Amino acid sequence: MSEERPAADASEAADEVRATDDDAWATACAEDLEAEKARRRTQYGPPPGSAAEELRRLVDAVADKLSGIQTPLLGAVAGPAAQQVVRQVVQQAKNAVEPVIERNPDVFDHLAAAGSELLAAYRSAVQTQETRWTSGRPDKGDDEGPGERIDLD
Repeated sequence: MSEERPAADASEAADEVRATDDDAWATACAEDLEAEKARRRTQYGPPPGSAAEELRRLVDAVADKLSGIQTPLLGAVAGPAAQQVVRQVVQQAKNAVEPVIERNPDVFDHLAAAGSELLAAYRSAVQTQETRWTSGRPDKGDDEGPGERIDLD
């Protein structure tokens, strides 16, 4: 029986070494991943946010641009009043968009993905058609039309 005991201890020690090695490997991988992320952030800047965050930034940028536009067409008298109206409209638009973004952030990610897929499909269709046009070979049915050719001789 005393012979079985050391074998069990050796097995437990081997399991502890493996667990330590597994933890060391996972730790090293996590450290490498963090270092790579930090390197990419310094090289390329911060990664883009979600579609909802990007929409929020777009609304803010448009609001800032519209608020900063001078209105020379309305004259000096109407300028300040028109500027105030523009600010109110921009603020109302932001107030309307913000709750939608807050409640449905995933929807914007799905819409962005769907838009990318539609763009890829459109690009593929256009490239295929351009290839046909520039190849010099007629498409099936282009030379004769929809009817069948009848030999009159």
